[in-house]
Amino acid sequence: MCARGYDAGVTVTADLKGRVYPDTVPYLVGREKVREFARAVGSMDPLNLDEDAAVAAGYPDVVAPPTFAVVVQEQTLAQLLADESAGVDFSRVVHGEQRFRFSRPIVAGDLLTATMTVTDVKTLGGNAMVTSESAVRDRDGEHVVTAISTLVIRGDA
Repeated sequence: MCARGYDAGVTVTADLKGRVYPDTVPYLVGREKVREFARAVGSMDPLNLDEDAAVAAGYPDVVAPPTFAVVVQEQTLAQLLADESAGVDFSRVVHGEQRFRFSRPIVAGDLLTATMTVTDVKTLGGNAMVTSESAVRDRDGEHVVTAISTLVIRGDA
């Protein structure tokens, strides 16, 4: 059974909603990766770039910009896109929306894993929309951030 967007031919597996993917491989957050990401997004915040400033502010190391969570989330989205039974055609995917719910900031030295749950699947205007939540946890299993993403799978026209 598939959800179809009008006559556009977009097909996403109808029972995708509620699907939970396995934990990702642990990701060790590196100090230089945080700095590179911060520079790439235009952050000049000393907490993102300067270990001494971050430690003075009470953090164990440099603090990742909030959107750094997508680096870990990407592993979960890769699982969805590689899942042939999901019916998601990557060549038609556009990133529609991104949100985050933090328990605490990500810092260099964190060892993070993520588990993704598909929370919504719908069709709108000939496109399929797949929303997922990737819960990111630290090495102790404590919640760090949930990254919420909506992917739009474009129809034929």
